[in-house]
Amino acid sequence: CPFKTSSFSILSRSMQIPETEGKSEILPPTIQKIIKGYNKYLRPFFDNGPVSVGMSMDIASIDTISEINMDYTATIFLRQRWTDERLCFDGNKSLSLDGRLVEMLWVPDTFIVDSKRSFLHDVTVENRLIRIYPNGTVLYAIRITTTVSCSMDLTKYPMDKQTCTLQLESWGYNINDVTFYWTRGNDSVRGLDTLQLAQYTVEDHFTSVSEAVYETGRYPKLVFHFELKRNILYFILETYVPSILLVVLSWVSFWISQSSVPARICIGVTTVLTMTTLMMGARTSLPNANCFIKAIDVYLGICFSFIFGALLEYAVTHFCTLHQLSSKEIPKLSYPVKVTTFLNSAGSWINSKEVLELKLQLMSNPVSSESGTENPLTSKAMSVMKRLFCIFDCFHVKNPYHIDNYARFSFPLSFIIINVLYWVYYLYL
Repeated sequence: CPFKTSSFSILSRSMQIPETEGKSEILPPTIQKIIKGYNKYLRPFFDNGPVSVGMSMDIASIDTISEINMDYTATIFLRQRWTDERLCFDGNKSLSLDGRLVEMLWVPDTFIVDSKRSFLHDVTVENRLIRIYPNGTVLYAIRITTTVSCSMDLTKYPMDKQTCTLQLESWGYNINDVTFYWTRGNDSVRGLDTLQLAQYTVEDHFTSVSEAVYETGRYPKLVFHFELKRNILYFILETYVPSILLVVLSWVSFWISQSSVPARICIGVTTVLTMTTLMMGARTSLPNANCFIKAIDVYLGICFSFIFGALLEYAVTHFCTLHQLSSKEIPKLSYPVKVTTFLNSAGSWINSKEVLELKLQLMSNPVSSESGTENPLTSKAMSVMKRLFCIFDCFHVKNPYHIDNYARFSFPLSFIIINVLYWVYYLYL
């Protein structure tokens, strides 16, 4: 359409700025010929469909991966390639231009979606590259350091795997103006195979092409996915092995005589306090989020429960020993006195209304040892005693010294079983 072509030429001339013409006067003749009449404010193929922009990246380094801030910092070489028919020239060699000449050309308005902080390297000059090929193809490369957010699921920490992304979108041009594509598919991103990370290993990475839908329209979008697996060896040496040794140390009290009260209490209290310090230290490097019950928290809680259980075991054993000794020293009493004594002791353990009523009745109607008749209250008390004896018999320990023997076997066995279930669940499920 002649009218459309003429209007396009008028628009191009009206938007041409004097600075470009001033700079072109000092450029070589070939460059002057290329940019003569060039308008950087109009994209290529302005009136003839969208321009296709190919992307490729080199990952120079991934400096930090923060679980507290849930982000990672990476330095990347971003390369963009597109064709601009206005930059065609005669010849068979490409032209490499100074990076400062990028201000004279149109470039895509690509941005990193989840970036928190980014900067372009400028030592000793701005790290930018412009290369123009005879067919009008433009290669634009820059070096960026960016901090990108990464949502992490820490429920299996430190046996977790995290999948982070790097998303590239066009800020102002929608899919009718610009389209993005990876130049070499999954091979468009390189450098991850040679990276050495402190806590992670890159297990897999791949690329995808999609669209970002906003209220203002649909925009081209490229996504780079990479999967990180945390190295657990550090945590085994730093947390798991010390906690296991503390649990084993708490079992030493089972082989110490029950009469050595200071020794057994000292071991129990020391292991409890040490385990508490270990738990607090393990949580300082992680976000204080209530939604995350991490695998390391579960394991430390299990170890703390076993250590605290060993301390309670000695408390129960010591109480049963003292109770057995005191029961042997009780003198023989007459029948009604024995009934009242038993009910008094039972009342201290069980707050039963029936027991309280029997105590009051026995106090108001004592049984005479001289009479041969049996008081109805006594028979009622006997029935209550039988029921209480059945209850107490379930918790009665004939020999308190056997409790340590049971603990020597039950504590290690249960700890091993729980460890097997723990590691199978978090490593394979």
